[in-house]
Amino acid sequence: MRQWERERRMRQPANMCTVYNMISRNMGKRVLIRTNQGRNRFDEAEGFIEEMHPHVFCVRLDNDDTSNKTVSYSYTDVLIRDVELVF
Repeated sequence: MRQWERERRMRQPANMCTVYNMISRNMGKRVLIRTNQGRNRFDEAEGFIEEMHPHVFCVRLDNDDTSNKTVSYSYTDVLIRDVELVF
């Protein structure tokens, strides 16, 4: 294994850990979620982080109607910026 390959592999978990820690610190707090739908389309929603699992986290969205929708996103989605979180 080349030196640059080893360095590349070592950097990613640190970034993934940063994403995980950022989400765990804001568990239960209100968050604005902006998801990339492709072709310059974005969807925005507001809710709060409800649960965290080893590979995904769940967000309960606030809707005007009585039903509350829960969506899940992976930490990788946040890392590659398919999902943006604003606390």
